[in-house]
Amino acid sequence: MNRRILSLDIGSGTQDVLYYIEGVEIENCFKFVLPSPARVIGSEIQGLTRKGRNIYLTGKNMGGGFGRAAYAHIEAGFKLYAHPRAALALGDDLTRLEKKGVMLSESLPSDCVPVHLEDYNSGWWDCFLSAAGLEKPDLVVASVQDHGFHPGKSNRMGRFDLWTRLLSENKGQPEELLFESVPAEFTRLSELQESIGGGPVCDTGAAAVLGALFVDDIMERSFKEGICLINIGNSHTISFLLFEGAVHGVYEHHTGNMTPEKLWSDTRMFCGGKLCFEDVFDDYGHGCATLDLPERAGDFSPAYVMGPRRAILEGYPVEFPSPGGDMMLAGCFGLIKGLKLKGKL
Repeated sequence: MNRRILSLDIGSGTQDVLYYIEGVEIENCFKFVLPSPARVIGSEIQGLTRKGRNIYLTGKNMGGGFGRAAYAHIEAGFKLYAHPRAALALGDDLTRLEKKGVMLSESLPSDCVPVHLEDYNSGWWDCFLSAAGLEKPDLVVASVQDHGFHPGKSNRMGRFDLWTRLLSENKGQPEELLFESVPAEFTRLSELQESIGGGPVCDTGAAAVLGALFVDDIMERSFKEGICLINIGNSHTISFLLFEGAVHGVYEHHTGNMTPEKLWSDTRMFCGGKLCFEDVFDDYGHGCATLDLPERAGDFSPAYVMGPRRAILEGYPVEFPSPGGDMMLAGCFGLIKGLKLKGKL
């Protein structure tokens, strides 16, 4: 029987979903674009604020995109309690969270409404898939963005360790960042893996580059010349220099800091190996890391742009691919590509 794989790319605005069935044409697999869990939690908190109810955050570490709603709740004069495990969704430094008004509690206070945090809720997904007439999947694989827990170190700098590891330890092979065993510092990915039942997980950035490689023409072109892959997400912009199927450079910044001119200028410097870590980090981005670029790769000028805010580079000499026929699901297709490259499909 053909395996059914639920592939989820969970972002700050949406969670993009592919219900992949082995042996079935990709066009006949089922796809969904749904609000992200953090966005749903944010709306729930806003509703409780309007009702004047105190809140208790329970559950697991997850995406912190609901933070603005949480702090607005406190500023409105209402109490916000959190279990220490759930509080990590708002930040790794619990002492700092307490100073910002978050009250830690191991149990539900009597005057609070519980709000359950989790990037993946198996019960919800069982009901959703059943309502859609789909069988429970044989495997769930998922990606989220995880800055990692780096005590005493900038989260931006700590997150960039993920990319330098890709370049130095994994020889640029992006499928190696589809983790079956999650490194200890990636606390959100660890919680996600537990929630999905132990399947492989990875960062959304790794899913993005794998999504581009789902397009056979892009993979094949990387064996002829160096190419640049750019994923412009709602929160983060991440770019990769790819040659012969391997990553030779990584750039990551915040999309909110981008203008078309700035992103293109950074991209051209990045492709030429002329952009350094400090240039990006001092500009409040995450950083940049580039290996010695081989001459036979050329100038990495072919550029492919994906992501929900890809229109930033409209009018520039770039291509806008749609892996699997649907750009919004590039990360989902990337997870499937990662499984294939790892020999799991």
